[in-house]
Amino acid sequence: MKKFNFRKVLDGLTASSPGGSSGGGSGGGSGAGGGSVHPGGTAGAAGTPRDEIQETLTSDYFQICKTVRHGFPYLPTALAFDPVQKILAIGTRTGAIRILGRPGVDCYCQHESGAAVLQLQFLINEGALVSASADDALHLWNLRQKRPAILHSLKFNRERITYCHLPFQSKWLYVGTERGNTHIVNIESFILSGYVIMWNKAIELSTKTHPGPVVHLSDSPRDEGKLLIGYENGTVVFWDLRSKRADLRAYYDEAIHSVAWHHEGKQFMCSHSDGSLTLWNLKSPNRPFQTTIPHGKIQRDGKKPESCKPILKVEYKTCKNSEPFVIFSGGLSYDKACRRPSLTIMHGKAITVLEMDHPIVDFLTLCETPYPNEFQEPYAVVVLLEKDLIVVDLTQSNFPIFENPYPIDIHESPVTCTEYFADCPPDLIPVLYSVGAKHKKQGYSNKEWPISGGAWNLGAQTYPEIIITGHADGSVKFWDASAITLQMLYKLKTSKVFEKQKVGEGKATAEIVEEDPFAVQMIYWCPESRIFCVAGVSAYVVVYRFSKHEVNTEIASLEVRLQYEVEDIITPEPEIIPPFPDASSQLPSLKSLSGSTNTVACEGTMKDSIPCLSVKTRPLRMPPGYQADLVIQLVWVDGEPPQQITSLAVNSAYGLVAFGNCNGLAVVDFMQKTVLLSMGTLDLYGSSDPYQRQPRSPRKSKQFAAGLTELSDSPVSLELERCKSPTSVKGSRKLSLPTDLKTDLDHVNGHCTSPTSQSCSSGKRLSSADVSKANRRGPGRPPFRKAQSAACMEISLPVTTEENRENSFSRSRSSSVSSIDRDSKEAITALYFMESFARKNDSAVSPCLWVGTGLGMVLILSLNLPASDDLRQSEPVMVSPSGTVLTLKGAVLTFACLDCMGTLTHPPYEVWRDPHSADDGEKTRKRKLVMHSPSSSQDMGDHQFAVICSEKQAKVFSLPSQTCLYVHNITETSFLLRADVVTLCNSVCLACFCANGHIMTLSLPSLRPLLDINYLPVTDMRIARTFCFTNEGQALYLSSPTEIQRLTYSQEMCDNLQDMLGDLFTPVETPEAQNRGFLKGLFGGSGQAFDREELFGEATAGKASRSLAQHIPGSGGIEGVRGAAGGVIGDLTRARIALDERGQKLGELDERTASMMASAEAFSKHAHEVMLKYKDKKWYQF
Repeated sequence: MKKFNFRKVLDGLTASSPGGSSGGGSGGGSGAGGGSVHPGGTAGAAGTPRDEIQETLTSDYFQICKTVRHGFPYLPTALAFDPVQKILAIGTRTGAIRILGRPGVDCYCQHESGAAVLQLQFLINEGALVSASADDALHLWNLRQKRPAILHSLKFNRERITYCHLPFQSKWLYVGTERGNTHIVNIESFILSGYVIMWNKAIELSTKTHPGPVVHLSDSPRDEGKLLIGYENGTVVFWDLRSKRADLRAYYDEAIHSVAWHHEGKQFMCSHSDGSLTLWNLKSPNRPFQTTIPHGKIQRDGKKPESCKPILKVEYKTCKNSEPFVIFSGGLSYDKACRRPSLTIMHGKAITVLEMDHPIVDFLTLCETPYPNEFQEPYAVVVLLEKDLIVVDLTQSNFPIFENPYPIDIHESPVTCTEYFADCPPDLIPVLYSVGAKHKKQGYSNKEWPISGGAWNLGAQTYPEIIITGHADGSVKFWDASAITLQMLYKLKTSKVFEKQKVGEGKATAEIVEEDPFAVQMIYWCPESRIFCVAGVSAYVVVYRFSKHEVNTEIASLEVRLQYEVEDIITPEPEIIPPFPDASSQLPSLKSLSGSTNTVACEGTMKDSIPCLSVKTRPLRMPPGYQADLVIQLVWVDGEPPQQITSLAVNSAYGLVAFGNCNGLAVVDFMQKTVLLSMGTLDLYGSSDPYQRQPRSPRKSKQFAAGLTELSDSPVSLELERCKSPTSVKGSRKLSLPTDLKTDLDHVNGHCTSPTSQSCSSGKRLSSADVSKANRRGPGRPPFRKAQSAACMEISLPVTTEENRENSFSRSRSSSVSSIDRDSKEAITALYFMESFARKNDSAVSPCLWVGTGLGMVLILSLNLPASDDLRQSEPVMVSPSGTVLTLKGAVLTFACLDCMGTLTHPPYEVWRDPHSADDGEKTRKRKLVMHSPSSSQDMGDHQFAVICSEKQAKVFSLPSQTCLYVHNITETSFLLRADVVTLCNSVCLACFCANGHIMTLSLPSLRPLLDINYLPVTDMRIARTFCFTNEGQALYLSSPTEIQRLTYSQEMCDNLQDMLGDLFTPVETPEAQNRGFLKGLFGGSGQAFDREELFGEATAGKASRSLAQHIPGSGGIEGVRGAAGGVIGDLTRARIALDERGQKLGELDERTASMMASAEAFSKHAHEVMLKYKDKKWYQF
């Protein structure tokens, strides 16, 4: 083998042989340090461009921070509204709080504990929010900064919080607990008052049972010195805070769920577990003066109506000029089991039931006044559902809903894939919006959206951004994501091109996916040419063209055969040590095959040459927008279902679409509607056409742990390539290894290895019988489980064939993730159309298709296009292997091309023109192509850089010499899930997201590490499937099934983020209370007459037990402005906070001085009294 390596050195470490880029101590091995450069091969022509390229990006340009979260809060639990600021807060089971105002004002904050949010209470018009969480802690959030932070926390140690109430313009928060006690917390200091209402004092002494947890607390609208306490068992206590005793007690034999006051404070209403509403009068508390079961059937014999489901919440709101509104959730009769969750609105005698699509979590009635003792005048109801947010207009008799301006319907159907495009053509957003606006629903309220608080401006960064989401039902949504907002532009339903599946026809048809057969798996979009392509889970590709005109047309469709066949398999064992310690992990595992291909012929009901879905054959009306141009379907072959598509690329200038799966590659001409290429992966190496392969020196292939010597220009080489995969290929014809060459092969290799790692002295052939033996292990259990990425073991991914809906769409960009739940053949994992040098001796660039496989092999296919545009529709396009093969470690993820100056070269495209334009002149028909080949490259030595990134390493090759200039081993223990070449600050870099949670960026072309931050552990397949990078330092992923999390890795954007975020708090005057005149005395005065400070303060009530609750200071002060650390804004904010703190301290000092003066006066007074008392007494009289 020494001679072999010496030969490679003489060859100048040719990158055309896979060994050349990694063997001979070239730095491609795992032992080499990251970013090591090839010796020997870079000293020639390739050495010069490296010196000329000045890389501008440094690590100072990079910083990771979350920007904004879009979508519906996942698993909501609580709701609150500030009627003066007009902002809404939603708490969730994961401890998150989302605060929403006018469109653009959307803030996400998270409790560190992750405990579920039980209740939220705004300090109305104060710019603060109190949250109660399931870990029995209260938190005070400061909303006067763009990123809210906690100012104080209070952790209860001995009691569990069940209900909180904060009266309007009060600084004392009432807290009810599971034990039935009521505590009082000072909001300013977040310290417990010594004033406690114990449950045994509140109830009558004669009561023998515990009343249960506190389920309601509210002060009387008539007298703030009276507190209404509702206990779960049906007891209601009206407590006089001044005299510390119960004024009255009411008992009901059904459990209470909620209580609501009439604004005059003379009556209150309770909702109960039997579906009843009781109305109580304070003057006669012995029994309710009205009891109704709104949805209960009235019995004929005059008995009480039958009980219904519990009414979970009731609100009782009065109007000056009409009957009061009684609004409640639940309370439906038990006999209607299939009835959907409902909200009932009772207005006078009219009862309206609004059926909801999801269970109701909570609802709030929005009223004109924040004062509880005035006519409430309700105008809307906010209904929080498990998966939606609805606002109902109460001012119209038919109760229409408001059109929701927030992007909360991202999850309307589960998201299966995402793509993100920053800095796209500016005309796209208005064009997509104009075609999308035509499909908007009618019947919404004509009033303005009532949640209109906060302030938001565009900020500095105004380049257009578009996010595309693919969904499980086959729909694709285009979103305007500019300036960290999200607004739906256009929705495309890809399932419309297919016939609907009839129920019960699942087995009779050729479906391979029972649930969600139209799920979108991959998206490819060219914003410039507006060509859009979708790959679906049922092994199909649809090509769409954009048109502003409606059209009636038939959909063209093509069928493609791509299938392997099990043949005799040779499994040699290397005599040499593999170049990589984990080379064995590169061996694909042998997965069970559904049915041996040798036994197929005898079956009568064999599925063959039939697609999974049927395309509509009749002419279809296609509205303006994206219109299906061509449907390409993979078909069943000999009873074997088609495999899901793993890679997809389209080029509008060439008029080609390419896609691959674990069987092979297909290239389709979508202009002529013809299949140009349908070939098994191993045929692509060029062995099927020996004249296409250039002679090369014998090589040791790193990816085939077999270490085979390639015999070029010989029919045996294809079969040797086949050794890479234990499951053999079925191309367009059967190829078997000639027996006279098999013995020669044994002499060349000496030893062979089988998939079960048994060594033998001669080549062991694994026949179909052996394969069927392997199948007995059960589906999804290969003989050995070393997947293509060693780090697959880090994530516990589903191995079973039946996966749940959420995880069933495997991330096709990474074979590491997908190889576990797919046949581990040599899948096509990356495709890229480019003007490039296909061969070493090429003097000019030509159209090429770069193909990357799951075993790290890179092949270049030459595309021979007709010379003139006139011939494009008639002359055939030729696709042929160039013979060029490059290698990397791990599955190939992405390609990019740089010109000789290090600038990113974009693939050529056709300028968009409307295919159905009325102006059908010669000008319109002529295609306008943008080729993107820089003129300067001709003067600069006529070369380019190819950037290739796999799940393990990145390499930069110089073309046409195919010399590997740079290599960087990105990870040894894990693997990349996503890699993208992106532009940032007029430069270019490689951004990577690793399965161990690291986000990394590398400079180009030198692959210097610029950023490496452990950001996000991949706890869910959803993150792996949806993470994507885009230009200008932005990225996104699905943080939950309903929310998109956007982040930036640009230092500049982190610095400017404060300017881009909306303000939650805006200075608004609190509306004045109505002048009640002589009624003031009648109603017992307002808050001024009742001094809570005197009652609950330390001077009167004393201190609470220290063991009851623990005060934890928050980080809401200076911590809140860390986001604005850079620039003048940060300095101003810090100065303002410092002034606030100084003012606060001065205020405290004033208070202390005043209290010291008061105590000094009191002391003086007492001393004077003592002096007067004993003034005239003699010493013996004391």
